Amino acid sequence: MPGPDQVLVDVEHAGVTFPDVLQTRGRYQRRPDLPFTPGWEVSGVVRADAAGFRAGDRVAALPTTGGLAETVAVDGSMVFPLPDGVPSDRAAALPLNYLTAHFALVRRARLEAGERVLVHGAAGGLGAAACQLAAASGARVVAVVSTPEKAEVARAAGAHDVVPVDGFRDEVRRLTGGRGVDVVVDPVGGDRFPDSLRSLAREGRLLVLGFTGGEIPTVKVSRLLLTNTTVMGVASAELWADEPDLPGRQWRDLVPLIRSGAIAPPIGRVLPLQDAAAAIRELDERRAAGRVLVRVR
Repeated sequence: MPGPDQVLVDVEHAGVTFPDVLQTRGRYQRRPDLPFTPGWEVSGVVRADAAGFRAGDRVAALPTTGGLAETVAVDGSMVFPLPDGVPSDRAAALPLNYLTAHFALVRRARLEAGERVLVHGAAGGLGAAACQLAAASGARVVAVVSTPEKAEVARAAGAHDVVPVDGFRDEVRRLTGGRGVDVVVDPVGGDRFPDSLRSLAREGRLLVLGFTGGEIPTVKVSRLLLTNTTVMGVASAELWADEPDLPGRQWRDLVPLIRSGAIAPPIGRVLPLQDAAAAIRELDERRAAGRVLVRVR
């Protein structure tokens, strides 16, 4: 049963995210009690009036756990009204990645129009969201990808330039005339991190959003001192817990971009609910190009 400030959502689609992968391994910083049902984000229909929503409202929501199910109870602050015409599959792929990218680029990096943004993992859910949101903000986007298929996803997500992982630092130098980029969006970490730092222009900002590459890198702060650059942590879920009204304000900023089509998550595979474990494995094995979804209804 839902709590007093929760909304009961009948799930239509659920988005599969990298935090789902980590939580099923017990390696995410937020560890639910066992047993639990994964599922960070969903789209669906409100079952009963609650928290300002009416029965029958179409919504996207961030339950953080429990989304890979037919029905889920979600805190009212994490339920978002859908603009007309947004299909259920795309709606399920919106909340976590686009709210996180918005927090990273707008609040943390304070991105300005005309700046250059380098995005790692640009064909993944968070990377594609960062590409679209940065491009919609008037930035020039350089996407880093590992395969030609992922390059196409990044271009479709608004990247102006696409470069391969191997040698990306040299390509950035060439594309920027040696200046470097103003912002690096890095959900990958690992051994590419040092070259990301070296790709920053003076007073550039490197946003740390996660470590899908597996290795947690370290920073030689002497370089930050000499180049006047900044490394910033981006932990959106932790801030949302402290500022529960923030996700709703962010969503209101995103709605005009959703309506216009400036942001629309690229969809890869859609699997039935009984194949939810296979959907999580697809992310875990780095095979996803575009979002992986689970169809519930």
